Order: sequence, then C-alpha cells, then structure tokens
Amino acid sequence: MIRTKAAAKEAPKTDEKAERTGAASRPSFRRERAVLKTGIQLVAGCDEAGRGPLAGPVVAAAVILDPNRIPRGLNDSKQLTREEREALFEKICATAQVAVTVASVARIDRDNILRASLWALARSVHALPDRPEHVFVDGRDKIAVSCACDAVIGGDGIVASIAAASIVAKVSRDRLMCRLALDHPGYGFESHMGYAVPQHLEALRRLGPTVHHRKFFAPVAALLQGDLPLSA
Repeated sequence: MIRTKAAAKEAPKTDEKAERTGAASRPSFRRERAVLKTGIQLVAGCDEAGRGPLAGPVVAAAVILDPNRIPRGLNDSKQLTREEREALFEKICATAQVAVTVASVARIDRDNILRASLWALARSVHALPDRPEHVFVDGRDKIAVSCACDAVIGGDGIVASIAAASIVAKVSRDRLMCRLALDHPGYGFESHMGYAVPQHLEALRRLGPTVHHRKFFAPVAALLQGDLPLSA
C-alpha cells in the first residue's frame, strides 16, 4: 500500500489520542520514531516474564526493532494466544535484534524478585548485538543502562518495542517451563508455568517443592515451615 506524506503525518495523531483517552489500541512505534527523529539510531524496548510465579526463573528480553520491518500484530503478550505469541516470536527474531536473560531462582531468593527482574532487564540490554542509545522499559522502574531510559507503565500495551520484548520473554520462559515439566512430572509446569493455581498448590502439598520453587514466596515458604496444610 502506498501512503502519502499527509497520511503518514496523520497516523501518529491517532496513537496520541488513544494514549490520552485510554482507548483500546495496539502498541505503536510512535515513541521510538520520535526518538529516532532526534538523530539517535538505535532504540530498544525491554520487558520481563515471570515475576509472579511460585516456580521458575524470571526471563527478560530486549528488542531493537527495524523501523522498516516491524512485524504485524504486536501486542502485550498477555493479550495474545499461545499460537499468536509463537508466530510473532519467530517474526521478531527474524527481523530484529534480540537478547534474552534468565534470572535464576537462586538469584530471586538471594536478591528478591524486583532486584532480580531489574538485573535481568539491564543485562538483556547490554547483551544486544548493537548497544542502543535509548531504552524503553515496561513498568515504573528505570534500569541501569549506559543510555537514556524511559520507564513506561503499561508499556507492553503502548510501545511496540516493549510489546515485542514481552512476547520474546514470555515465549522463552514458557518453553523453559515446559522443559522443567519433563524433569519434574506431576506439577503441571507445562500448563500453569509455575503460577499459584489450585493444580500447582495441590501438587506442592502432595509432592513438596522442587529446586525450582522460590523459597521466599508465601505458599512455598509456608510449606517449608510446615504452615501449609498437607491437604486442601
């Protein structure tokens, strides 16, 4: 499709209006493009998956999208089906610079979940093939990087680069949890990905925690201390 200059100028206004009014919309490349217009050449988005689960690591991803090859359908990973995430994961990895970092359960137990997540996010940015000159990160907290960093609350639903990173992080973590499920049958890691659903809590009572469970997360800590009933 050929777009005129007028049409190209009008498109960002729609994104701006949606952001101001809170209207439902897909993430856009508007913020990245505004930064690129200042002369900066590389802009990254980063996000993580797995802050809330009782088991498994936190996985963070950083992505530098090619402005001329942005995959169609980018969105907050939580708004996509598993099949959609998998398809977009392949497109993102084929067209963008991508880096992934895993923060282990040992690091989560040692540092706490917030610090482990921020460490993984910063590490992912540093691991990109080319160092970005500006970074957008999902959430309230900026990360320790050697360039400008903007924290965007709800950024995975607003900023295209963050949305891409959320998909990469989610798919990478889901695949890892499915591998853990093979080593630890009976917990259902392949279905709930370590979250505190009834199936997981029942398995914890029946089988006890694995080395992949976070010792200081409430249900696991209660079980280790003998405070979690052995039956529901």
